Amino acid sequence: MADSVEEIQKAKKLYLIIFGALLVGTVLTVAVATVPALDVGGHGFDGADAVLGLIIASVKASLVMLIFMHLNHEKPLIYFFYGMGLVMAFFCMWLIGWSKSDPIQYGNSEKADGFYDPSKPASNVHGHD
Repeated sequence: MADSVEEIQKAKKLYLIIFGALLVGTVLTVAVATVPALDVGGHGFDGADAVLGLIIASVKASLVMLIFMHLNHEKPLIYFFYGMGLVMAFFCMWLIGWSKSDPIQYGNSEKADGFYDPSKPASNVHGHD
C-alpha cells in the first residue's frame, strides 16, 4: 500500500489512466457495435464483430484484475490460474461456435428417425395416430 504522498499521487495517476483506458474501451466497444464504418466481417452483427467485442472486453477485464484487484503484485502461481481461465473461456466460446455448425436438419423424410419435424404437431412427431 502507499505510505507516502508521492506514492499516493503515483497510484492516483495510475488509477486515472486505467479509468481512461476502460472508458476508451467502452466507447470503442459501442462504436464497433453501432458504427457501420467500424463493422468487421459481413454487414451487420456477425461472428467477427463478436470476436472483436470479446477481445476488447478481455483487455478491459485484464486491466481491472491486474490493477484494481492488485493481481499484478501476486505470486506467479496466480498467473497460471488466470491463464487457465482464459484457456477455458476460449474453449467454451469455441465449443459454442462449433455447435452452430451442427449438420442435423429438421424434417427428415424418414418417419421413425426421432427427429423433431416442425410441420407436425408435438403429439404426432413420429407419424403415429
